[in-house]
Amino acid sequence: MASDQSDQRPLSPHIQVWRWHATMASSILHRGTGIANYIGAIAFAIWFLLLAFDAEASIRFLFEGSMAWVTRFALIALTYSISYHWLNGLRHLLWDVGKGFDPKGSNQRSIMIMIASVIPTAALWLNLGS
Repeated sequence: MASDQSDQRPLSPHIQVWRWHATMASSILHRGTGIANYIGAIAFAIWFLLLAFDAEASIRFLFEGSMAWVTRFALIALTYSISYHWLNGLRHLLWDVGKGFDPKGSNQRSIMIMIASVIPTAALWLNLGS
């Protein structure tokens, strides 16, 4: 009897069944940036602890040594991550009030948010560089 019931259950949609679209990428990127933001917050906490315990050698290693380019890249990526997650979070707030569910507009806004997240990232890092 159990096999009869399982044969009648609908199949769950899978990534191979659905056509790839910007809203799907946006959802995945939102989750990924959320995880990246947590990792970045932990990294900042460790950095602040190093500052508090006067571990200048460790800090110098991160910002002046051979790891400086890795640190710079990670900070730029974290800035993009925060920008994207914040802008996409605003879109989620609009969804919570019932706005912006049309498929075409949602895809366009997904692409716009991915691109627009570069603006605060570039503005911050270009100002820091000068």
